[in-house]
Amino acid sequence: MFRLFKHYIPRVVLLMALLDFLALFLAAEIAWVLRATQIGMVVEPLVERLWPGVIFAVVTQLGMVAVGYYSPEALQSGRTSLMRQLAAVSLAVILLSTLYFLFPSVALWRSNLAFAMPLAILLPLILRSIFALAVGVDAFRRRVLVLGAGKRAARIADLAAHPQARFSIAGFVNMTDAEPVVPGAVHRASLDLLSDHVVALGAGEVVLALEERRGALPLADLLRVKTTGVHVNEISSFLERETGRVDLATVSPSWFIFSDGFTAGQRISKVAKRFFDIIASVAVLLLMAPLLLLAAIAIRVDSRGPVFYRQIRVGLFGVPYRIIKLRSMRTDAEAAGQAVWASEDDPRITRVGRFLRATRIDEVPQAWNVLKGEMSFVGPRPERPEFVSELEAAIPYYAERHMVKPGLTGWAQVNYPYGASIEDGRAKLEYDLYYVKNYTPFLDILILLQTIRVVLWPDGAR
Repeated sequence: MFRLFKHYIPRVVLLMALLDFLALFLAAEIAWVLRATQIGMVVEPLVERLWPGVIFAVVTQLGMVAVGYYSPEALQSGRTSLMRQLAAVSLAVILLSTLYFLFPSVALWRSNLAFAMPLAILLPLILRSIFALAVGVDAFRRRVLVLGAGKRAARIADLAAHPQARFSIAGFVNMTDAEPVVPGAVHRASLDLLSDHVVALGAGEVVLALEERRGALPLADLLRVKTTGVHVNEISSFLERETGRVDLATVSPSWFIFSDGFTAGQRISKVAKRFFDIIASVAVLLLMAPLLLLAAIAIRVDSRGPVFYRQIRVGLFGVPYRIIKLRSMRTDAEAAGQAVWASEDDPRITRVGRFLRATRIDEVPQAWNVLKGEMSFVGPRPERPEFVSELEAAIPYYAERHMVKPGLTGWAQVNYPYGASIEDGRAKLEYDLYYVKNYTPFLDILILLQTIRVVLWPDGAR
């Protein structure tokens, strides 16, 4: 795993992204030469048209990230890769055409794009197929030795068994006399030097997964392993890295205190985030005004009641504020006066409201909340006070998600299907805590790009 701006990215993904960039640049170059030959123009040296090719590759690759071309499901499925690449190139062409209109000297000609589009679809897909055949998935999986053989070790084994896992298990070492939960665990007493065992198995990482660490921490073993050049990790940080969320079942208050992260309040990042929120919210409100007008008309025709829906939500530091959305439910949705979780195929949702929710159009008016400073574009989704009280009582560390502004979209929204229950709240909190802990502007950009994928493939929307 490679850590870029505090966010973990698999090395295989970085390698593939680099190769894709070269393939996209090649697509732009071939398109330029083909078009120049077609119209009888002299093909100049490559250095004369370097920037158009680079910009084509960068914009197209941003589109690939946005639609989830590098997501685990796309890496595993050729059909999904093709669909995502078609969407990515379509987005890129719209952007590149606009760029050509504004800055003709740094963009490909629009006529070049007719040649570049099919090449930008085919070359990365061909490259991915060759890559998979030549190397295979297992070649890029890290071999991990787990110290422990109980329930925590079993969780790592279950994670490794997933087809999309980025590591494989080299073995388990039972560090106590307790009956092992995982099969095939070697008892520590049967090994002379643990460091020799690590080297013999070819493990690149050792993960400490003891059920009880008090008085049982194998400091001498860990020190010897560390000095052999093998990375040593403990289970909470390991699961955070591999799953992109904070695992509530293994973390402790001391882990939160002593682990790195929680720097969202740094002044420069805070100012940059607010500046972006102001510019983006103004742009969204202006550009989406015609669509909001059409949605407002549809809401009034479809059902009686107001167009906009206002509701109290919990914001930064637990301070309540009033959120604004397009109304997607009947006006008598909570006639009993009690807050009710939304459910799948909720009968309270109107016909127009179902479309608005699936496309996230009902969330657009919250750009006004962003402009006012009550929200940010990226952050944990705000909850109602009634649900917050319930969730704080049932889930540890829930209040920590309020240490940053709530957002229109967030890390949980791009990684977890829509859910409305205590268990869903717990799962989403794990992603929210990862965001709060590892916030950087880079992570915000990644979430905004991935939100496009969620809108295009709205799985789990209610």
